[in-house]
Amino acid sequence: MSQPLLKVSHLHKEYDGKVILKDLDLEVEKGEVVVIIGPSGCGKSTLLRCLNALEDIQGGQILLDGSPVLKNARDISSMRQKIGMVFQSYDLFPHRTILDNILLAPLKVQKRSRPEVLQEAMDLLARVGLSDRGQDYPRQLSGGQKQRIAIIRALIMHPEILLLDEITAALDPEMVHEVLQVVLDLARAGSTMLIVTHEMAFARAIADRVIFLEEGEIAEESGNPGEFFLSPGTDRARQFLKSFEY
Repeated sequence: MSQPLLKVSHLHKEYDGKVILKDLDLEVEKGEVVVIIGPSGCGKSTLLRCLNALEDIQGGQILLDGSPVLKNARDISSMRQKIGMVFQSYDLFPHRTILDNILLAPLKVQKRSRPEVLQEAMDLLARVGLSDRGQDYPRQLSGGQKQRIAIIRALIMHPEILLLDEITAALDPEMVHEVLQVVLDLARAGSTMLIVTHEMAFARAIADRVIFLEEGEIAEESGNPGEFFLSPGTDRARQFLKSFEY
């Protein structure tokens, strides 16, 4: 049996003595889409930040392709290139054009040739319907367009797994669909993704597996998203889902 692409064992995370993640175990197979849901403050975003070594951990192990992900490791820069992350806040450089935002990391960090990266950037922009916006600046784009650019910026680094942290939370309702459609297309193309979201209809449509996080622990896990959203196995998950219409 082949090893999972991502393996998390006994993960423990604290802030100033407060436990955020408790002895958490998680595996993600290549090509799998895992959606993490749960109430605010349960540790969802912290988990993603730990997986990308943006946070120190106080116990446990995170392995990508069998290699440890450690914040202070010598190879953390190359490791992070394998773990793409998209935040809800876009984090685009306002003084650079859209194309420059996309090209910066593959040119400076990966030292790839400009013609190759430029062609890929244009292909990706066309893929998300923004091929005519490469010379614009972030201020000229809507929130949904900025988030699509943020996804492209992660994809162009060819990550092995993509972490998406509440990427529609800062968007107006009418902009949410255009971003979610890009993610659905990525899932259909076989991308490996770990997604934190409050969009329950989207979670149900895209997930291969759903994880319900509660107080830093996996309270429920289901490989049958349709069944989970119809009839969750725990009272706490049922209570949580009642607050959504999907």
